[in-house]
Amino acid sequence: MTEKINAIRGMNDILPDEAGLWEHFEDRVRGWVQAYGYRAIRTPILERTELFVRSIGAVTDIVEKEMYTFVDELNGESLTLRPEGTASCVRAAIEHNLLYSGPQRLWYWGPMFRHERPQKGRYRQFHQVGVEALGYAGPDIDAEHILMCARLWRSLGLEGVSLELNTLGGAEARARYRARLVAYLERHHDALDADSRRRLQSNPLRVLDSKNPDMQALLADAPQLVDDLDGASAGSFEALQKKLRTAGVDFVLNPKLVRGLDYYNGAVYEWVTDRLGAQGTLCAGGRYDGLIEQIGGKAAPACGFAMGVERLLALMKAGTAAARSAPDVYLVHQGEAADRAAERIAERLRDHGIDVLLHCGGGSFKSQMKKADASGARFAVIVGDDEAQAGLVSVKALRELTAQVRVALEDAVELVRKSERR
Repeated sequence: MTEKINAIRGMNDILPDEAGLWEHFEDRVRGWVQAYGYRAIRTPILERTELFVRSIGAVTDIVEKEMYTFVDELNGESLTLRPEGTASCVRAAIEHNLLYSGPQRLWYWGPMFRHERPQKGRYRQFHQVGVEALGYAGPDIDAEHILMCARLWRSLGLEGVSLELNTLGGAEARARYRARLVAYLERHHDALDADSRRRLQSNPLRVLDSKNPDMQALLADAPQLVDDLDGASAGSFEALQKKLRTAGVDFVLNPKLVRGLDYYNGAVYEWVTDRLGAQGTLCAGGRYDGLIEQIGGKAAPACGFAMGVERLLALMKAGTAAARSAPDVYLVHQGEAADRAAERIAERLRDHGIDVLLHCGGGSFKSQMKKADASGARFAVIVGDDEAQAGLVSVKALRELTAQVRVALEDAVELVRKSERR
C-alpha cells in the first residue's frame, strides 16, 4: 500500500467542523474594521528577506531562528515566507505611494510562518488579523486601536482578557536607558542565562522579556525605561493613559513589556489571558514611527497591532459558531417529479437570501429527515411528487414544537424569514 502523506508538523488543516468558528470570527472582523473606517490590503506571502531583516531586526529571535528563508534558484535572491504582516503592509504602502493622498487606515488577514516548536496556540503556520494606521501621530490613534480591540473582545464574548501597557520612548531615551540597563546586567553577569548573555550587547532590552523563572528576581530590580523618558514621550504616554481611563478601559503598566520586534517605539501594549497556558498573548501592538523611513519611504508616524487568530478562537464558545454555520433549510425530496423540482425550489429559496442544503444521494424520507436534523438546519422543506404536482412544499420546523404545514413556496419563504426575525 502506498505510504500516506501527512501535513507538515505545525501546519494544520482547518476541517469542516472547525471552519464554522473561523467563518463566524471572519464575519465579525469584517464588520468591526468597517465600523472604524479601515480598508483591506492584501500582500504576498513571500517577500525579500531583506525586508524583515531591516524592519524586525537582524538580532531578533524571529530573524535569527524562526524565518523560513531560501534562495531563489532563478535569480539568487534570498526570499522569506512572511513571519508577520506589518513590514509587508508598510512596504506595499511605500511601493504604491498610498501615503501621497494622506494617512491610511489599513487592515489585513492571512497566514504567517515561523519555524518554532509547535505547541497549543503556537504553530509554524498561523493566522493574524492586523490593523495599521500609517501617517497618524499619537496618542489619539493609539487609543482608537486599543478601544477597537476592547470592542472586538466584547463582540466575541471573550472573558479573562486584560491589557498591559508600556512605552519605549524615543531613540534618545532608549539609548540612555540601554546604557544603564547594560551596566546593571554586566554587574550581574554570572546570574544571566545563556540567552541573556547572548543578547546583552546586541539587543539588551529583549533580556527584560526573558521567560526564565530564575531570571525574574534579577529583572525585578533592573532599571526602568520610564526614568529616562523625555518630556514629549512622557506627555504622550500620559495622554494615552488618560484617554483609556476616560473610556473605561482597564490596564496594567508593565515596565518590562518591550515587544519582540525592533521597529517599535513609544507606546506598546499586549492583550493577555491566563486561560491558554504559556501562550497567553492574544494581541499585541504599538507605535513604530521610524519604520516607514527605515524601509525606504519618507518619514511618517505609524502604529498598529496584530492578533493571533488561533489563540482567539481557543477562547471563543464553539456553540455560537456551530449555530452560525448551520443552513436555514434542509431540502428533502423523493419521487421523480420531486427530484426534478428540488433544484429549482432550492434556487428560489436562495434567491430570497435563505441558506439551503439540498439533499443528494437518494434515500427514504425517514433517512433524509435524520440527515436534516443532524445538519443543524432550522427547517426541513419537503417535496414529494404530490407537492411537486400541486406546486406546493411542506415545511417542518426542526428546532420548535410546531405542526408541519403544506404551503406555497412564497409562504414557505415567509415562514423561514419570520423565524429569523424572532
